[in-house]
Amino acid sequence: MRQLYMKQKVFSLSGKFTVKDKEQQDIYYVEGSFLQIPKTFTIMDPARKEIALITKKTFSLLPKFFVEVDGREVLMIKKEFTFFKAKYTIDAEGVEVQGNWWDMNFEVLQHGKVVGSVSKQWLTWGDTYEVKVIDEEMEHLLIALVVAIDCVKADEAAAAAAT
Repeated sequence: MRQLYMKQKVFSLSGKFTVKDKEQQDIYYVEGSFLQIPKTFTIMDPARKEIALITKKTFSLLPKFFVEVDGREVLMIKKEFTFFKAKYTIDAEGVEVQGNWWDMNFEVLQHGKVVGSVSKQWLTWGDTYEVKVIDEEMEHLLIALVVAIDCVKADEAAAAAAT
């Protein structure tokens, strides 16, 4: 099992941060577009090769985020129409998220088998997430999922602040 840590920078306008391993080595680089439509986040390996892309769909009645991993669209996070509390769903073939993904405490299953888990680390400066990778083939998807959920949460917080 591999443990990775993602610490988002608190005051980063462009959304740049890294994913580190237990030894604090940079494993992935995440860069958000700044003042660009559509808003995107690119996840790159140490050689700066793109492994995943998260895109927020523009001109949509309700927000949708598309996640591509290794050149294939693998999941979508979309806001559902509700009158009260915001509700989002994760739509991915063969992949299921169990637990409280809004609070970043969940397991990721593929065809019923746990392939990884995510937990938020408390008492840290900025949001820090621990990603436990059980199935190494799912590592890129797990990292992309955490970044995408964080994008959704930031987008929801920005929308709430604007009202």
